[in-house]
Amino acid sequence: MKSKYSHLFSPLTVRRMTLKNRLVMTPMGTNYGKPDGGMSYKHLHYYEMRAKGGTGLLIVENVSVDDPLGSNGTTQLRLDQDRYMPRFYELTEACHKYGACVAVQINHAGASAMSSRIGAQPVSSSTEPSKAGGEEPRSLTRDEIYAIIKKYGEAAKRAQTAGFDAVEVHCGHSYLISQFLSPTMNKRTDEFGGSPENRARFARLVIEEVRKNVGPFFPIIVRVSAEEFVEGGNNLEDTLEYLSYMQEEIDIFDVSAALNGSIQYQLDANYFPDGWRSYMAKAVKEKFGKPCMTVGNIREPQVAEDILARGDADLIGMGRGLIADPEWANKAREGREDELRKCISCNIGCAGHRIGLNRPIRCTVNPAVMSGEDYMDKKIKKPCNVVVIGAGTAGLEAACTAAEVGCTTVLIEKSDKLGGLSAVISDIPDKKRMKDFPRYLENRARKLHNLFILTGTEASIELVKSFNPDIVVNTTGSTPTLPPIKGLLERVDKEGSKVATVLGMIDRMDSYPESMKGQKVAVVGGGAVGLDVMEFMTERGAEVTMIEMLPAIGNGLDPVTKCDTTTKMKKYNVKQLVNTALQEVCDDKFIVKNPQGEIEEIPFDYGFMCLGMRAQAPLLPALEDEFGDTDVEIYNIGDSFRARRAASSRARRKAAIS
Repeated sequence: MKSKYSHLFSPLTVRRMTLKNRLVMTPMGTNYGKPDGGMSYKHLHYYEMRAKGGTGLLIVENVSVDDPLGSNGTTQLRLDQDRYMPRFYELTEACHKYGACVAVQINHAGASAMSSRIGAQPVSSSTEPSKAGGEEPRSLTRDEIYAIIKKYGEAAKRAQTAGFDAVEVHCGHSYLISQFLSPTMNKRTDEFGGSPENRARFARLVIEEVRKNVGPFFPIIVRVSAEEFVEGGNNLEDTLEYLSYMQEEIDIFDVSAALNGSIQYQLDANYFPDGWRSYMAKAVKEKFGKPCMTVGNIREPQVAEDILARGDADLIGMGRGLIADPEWANKAREGREDELRKCISCNIGCAGHRIGLNRPIRCTVNPAVMSGEDYMDKKIKKPCNVVVIGAGTAGLEAACTAAEVGCTTVLIEKSDKLGGLSAVISDIPDKKRMKDFPRYLENRARKLHNLFILTGTEASIELVKSFNPDIVVNTTGSTPTLPPIKGLLERVDKEGSKVATVLGMIDRMDSYPESMKGQKVAVVGGGAVGLDVMEFMTERGAEVTMIEMLPAIGNGLDPVTKCDTTTKMKKYNVKQLVNTALQEVCDDKFIVKNPQGEIEEIPFDYGFMCLGMRAQAPLLPALEDEFGDTDVEIYNIGDSFRARRAASSRARRKAAIS
């Protein structure tokens, strides 16, 4: 099939590897591995789905070349011994049958390892921690450096033997080679430290060792952090200089960005524009004349096409987007853009689960990361009527899933719009990507002939009964938490009041001046919602104070969002009052109790109550009374079951229906 994205779906040959298109799945940890470092069958199915979905090249998540010192996770894959090769061979065979090429990223964690996991002190170029508050590593000896170099070569040879089409050497993101390349960590005074040439020596020797082991026809990809975005770190010009000392045997540059301390530029925060990093790949390509891959918030096929057409890059790297939609390539090639399930860069189920919680990855917009659309094979065997109450993202997912397996489904929504809280929150400028999610669900729902959507309709027992349901799904969402604090209920979200919830702020968003310089804003609640308000107000120049009962702002956030919001609070001099409890709400001030037990007044021009959300299910008791003695099954799902982040419950939504 000929695609309108002619550059994106054109082949590319590098040495003896020919890619059928320019879309590359970038390496991302999954925590699907076995405790011994082996690849599980979950891994095989996960990667096979993305190969089946049309991706041209898949780069398998980083594998350790030196266990345990090189491991950066409890389920870190390994390629430091021959016994791990057979399962990798199964993987490459499974992906090759769909015409995909497969590479693997070889890596050593260095100071990014944790002593509690590896049972030893981490190692590095020097004794600098890889992140603020991290463990102090020990400096590698010269002999140890050369021993690790040899292990990289041996791992690359195993990858080649296991059927991989290429190997990627990870030289970025605060792992060991990056710890030699970056002046923020490399404080050595021998031949491996100091000048750019010396700092690049370790990387150059690793690449030469890999080439010696894999021969002249096997492509070597190198991932770098072209802009480190930390004080004293490498910028793009610095990177171009050190690459000049190690580029000879590199076939493809995977041009990424950031270190641990700037992770929001690596796992892009959602407000970065699509393809914003392509200038980095362009600079590397122009300097060295070799194929380059760009990454970073690329969701739209046209954005990818334009990057390639301009010559900024030769390959498009997509990570989280392929977690969200394994079929991205096929849908784009076939012109089914309205069916794309786009990543919204929330970083909850991927980075949050894997890095923050040490769990297997999940996805807010894709509750079936592992199983994909397998549920559609489970068609109903007898007629089944489903009524879904509430057309937020939980309700839309439930209704679509029910209809897709053959149920006659009615979706009832009291407002005139679909999408619920996600559609509302996405009106905040920095949250606009969230709108892609309800838009995708609405597109999906509109195509289902057996799904009937009633908007502007209040659900009632009589209305539900009229559809003769076999299953009723209540998904009426949540509402802002408003505790019984003196002065709150009579002021919050009232006409003429200066006190609002986040929903009230969104309703009034057009009334806030573009410049709020000198105006005081006080936000009660330092969780995700409060930080959304902080970002909106500080970007307008307001002086923001955050009030939080807990010992820290941002409790429970994923590492990317936490790093990003911490950086913003520092940039905008946000005053943080922690261990501080709200006592009373007045017209223009909050009265609080500080950690010393003293009463303080926090004056404001605008005050916001951001204490999270609470479940609301007003019809549920009546539904249970009406259908309790019948065969009708009642499900209460999503925020109406328990208000929380979307990724926490979406897997249950699909499971409940299918």
